[in-house]
Amino acid sequence: MSEYILALDQGTTSSRAIVFTRDGQVKARAQKEFRQLFPQPGWVEHDPLEIWSTQSGVMQEALSSAGIRASDLAAIGITNQRETVVVWNRRTGQPIHNAIVWQDRRTAGFCDQLTAAGHTELFRRKTGLILDAYFSGTKLRWLLDHVPGARAQAEAGELAFGTVDSWLVYKLTDGALHITDASNASRTLMYDIHAGTWDDELLAVLDVPRSLLPEVRDSSQVYGSTSAGLLGAQVPIAGIAGDQQAATFGQVCLDVGMAKNTYGTGCFMLLNTGRDAAESTHRLLTTVAWQQRQERTYALEGGVFVAGAVVQWLRDGLGLIRSAGEVEELAARVPDSGGVVLVPAFVGLGAPYWDPYARGTMVGLTRGTTAAHLARAALESVAFQSAELLEAMQQDAASTGATLTELRVDGGGSSNDAMMQFQADILGVPVVRPQVTETTALGAAFLAGLAVGFWADETELKSLWRVDRRFEPTMGVDERARRLGTWKRAVERSRDWARPDGEPGAETAGTGKPSEHMFK
Repeated sequence: MSEYILALDQGTTSSRAIVFTRDGQVKARAQKEFRQLFPQPGWVEHDPLEIWSTQSGVMQEALSSAGIRASDLAAIGITNQRETVVVWNRRTGQPIHNAIVWQDRRTAGFCDQLTAAGHTELFRRKTGLILDAYFSGTKLRWLLDHVPGARAQAEAGELAFGTVDSWLVYKLTDGALHITDASNASRTLMYDIHAGTWDDELLAVLDVPRSLLPEVRDSSQVYGSTSAGLLGAQVPIAGIAGDQQAATFGQVCLDVGMAKNTYGTGCFMLLNTGRDAAESTHRLLTTVAWQQRQERTYALEGGVFVAGAVVQWLRDGLGLIRSAGEVEELAARVPDSGGVVLVPAFVGLGAPYWDPYARGTMVGLTRGTTAAHLARAALESVAFQSAELLEAMQQDAASTGATLTELRVDGGGSSNDAMMQFQADILGVPVVRPQVTETTALGAAFLAGLAVGFWADETELKSLWRVDRRFEPTMGVDERARRLGTWKRAVERSRDWARPDGEPGAETAGTGKPSEHMFK
């Protein structure tokens, strides 16, 4: 009997492959970075062929490191950077252009046009998303309009569109499958999350031919197998989910009201709302968490643009630390931030503000302020931003009966004990870190394993999730309210700072989301 599941974790800066055992532990892993391409300011691209070459390379390397063969695998699960767009020729399998990455801002003007034309509510109602350049649909429209011959080829049915999961499955099966799952489809601005279908009205607004689109499948099912010559044995491909949804599944946040927060370059918090696609009144996103047996589980999602990146800024921008790991030691030299509040709005503010014109702000400086105070304020800024997300989520999810009792955490930043303790204090609920923090890849493995019977059911998955440390809140209610109030005052001072006309204005769409793993 096959004793392993292989998870492919295709991220923004690297491709990773992890072999998991039946008890949910890591047997072996491999990772390879690839180039980040910046052809113009605000543009970010990847070479799809390099994505594939690095992913296929680490796949082989992980198997070799584990000392196993492809025939020892029960299945392969895939998780991926979301919203990044690849378009390729169906006959040749060659991409028509570099992949346009979720961080790319080239379609911000088009999003403004759609907003001015009154389409905001249409997209929000059907997709659960805000009209913003980081979702896939406007990127696809740009490729059709700017790559010579692309639109004519698309209308002739000669081209295929996909997010990175689709591209990997296409390559893994040597062109036999052109599919995606519901979690990735829900990030495109083209998918009705309530009906569970690509939406003709949205496609018409974006001017995207339906023939480009992949078939939408469950997040956990056997889609097909790897091509015969790829690994030496044909392995079932049986799970797909976008990275944040996969991390939620890997944290076994399978019941209504359970939430996870991933601490990478930014933070992504998802709260399970079950079969109810809760409508946000705080400008959070409503998204498909996963789909099983044609039934969709939904989540509320909020993103913090700058989390681990603020530690990177302390290191590279200010030179206060030599490595990211030193920040906890530096911050521990002082009992508190000395009244300093840092709002790291370096690229604007995400949910619930969605203010692209906000900029980084530091208040409360005195002659007594030291590097240690700045380091502590930086770590606290991550917890404050996450607390605002959770506050908004709990209000939005009240109608679903979701009551948060703990926050499960993962990502590189979750290893920082001081920050996790402050997070628990400022939230007022326990923060729980699991033993296995490779939760994104683990979620993909879980989804694939369920599909092939490697794990019996979700009850078994819950038994595999084990606590590493539980951080209990110790801050009093009054102190928590005072600290949050001070934070919100500082945020208001960062708002609208870089607006081109210099005048405060209405809320606008945001600036995209950050990549993962930058705390490391």
